[in-house]
Amino acid sequence: MRTVSLHREKVFSGPLVLVNRQHPIQTAQDSTLTPVDNGHPEILLDRQAARLLAACIQKVGGGGEIVPVSGWRSQAEQQKIWDDTMAESGLAFTHKYVAYPGCSEHQTGLAIDLGKAAGHIDFIRPAFPYDGTCGAFRRAAAAYGFIERYQKGKESLTGIAREPWHFRYVGAPHAQLMQQNDLCLEEYTDFLREGPRSCPLPDGRLARVFYVPCAGEETEIQLPDGCCQISGDNVGGFVVTAWGCPA
Repeated sequence: MRTVSLHREKVFSGPLVLVNRQHPIQTAQDSTLTPVDNGHPEILLDRQAARLLAACIQKVGGGGEIVPVSGWRSQAEQQKIWDDTMAESGLAFTHKYVAYPGCSEHQTGLAIDLGKAAGHIDFIRPAFPYDGTCGAFRRAAAAYGFIERYQKGKESLTGIAREPWHFRYVGAPHAQLMQQNDLCLEEYTDFLREGPRSCPLPDGRLARVFYVPCAGEETEIQLPDGCCQISGDNVGGFVVTAWGCPA
C-alpha cells in the first residue's frame, strides 16, 4: 500500500467528472486533445478517448459508416450552438438537446456525437440507429470505455432528452459497471459509495473500484500496489480504480 495526498481542486478533473446543469465545469479542460481521425482534423477529443474510439470503430468495421459529428467544444462554440438552436428551434427544443454553456460534456473533450454516414447529417440530432454497424458499435462501446450517455428513462436525472448519438468516455471498467447496473453517470457515485466494486476486464485482469470523499483542502488516499487511476467526480470526491494481476 502507498499513500497519496490530493488537493481538493482535483475533485474537478478526470475522466469521471459529472458535468450537467447542477454541476458545471469548474476548471479548464486539462486533457490532451487530438483529432479523432485524419479525415476529420477539426473534430478533437481527449487523446486516450480518441484512441479507444478509433479502436472500437475498427473492431466493428465502421470506418466507412460511422462519422464523428462533434467532439470538444470551447465555451464560445457551446454558447453559439445554444444561441443558434434557441433562435431556430425555441426554448423547449434547446433545453432537451443542447447543454447550457459551461455545463456541456463536450467542453471536457470526453464526449463525442456520432452519426451514420449520409449526404446530410443533422448536427444537433444525427442519426445513429440501433441496428447495423451503429448497433454493433453501441454493443462494443463499454469494453472500450464509452457509455451511451443520455438514455431513455434517465431524463429526470440527466436533464437531457434521449440522445442515441452521444457517447461519453469514462474508461473501463466504469462503462461496464454502469451498463451492467443500468446506471447513468448521475447515479454512479452513489453506487460506488455503497461499497467497493469489482469487474473483470477482457484482458483477464480484475479491476477494483472504490470511492473516497474529499476530506477538505487535502485528502489522503491509500492506494493498493499496482496500477491505479484517480479521477475526481466534480461533485465531492474521488473514484479510485486499481488494476490487479490476472484473475
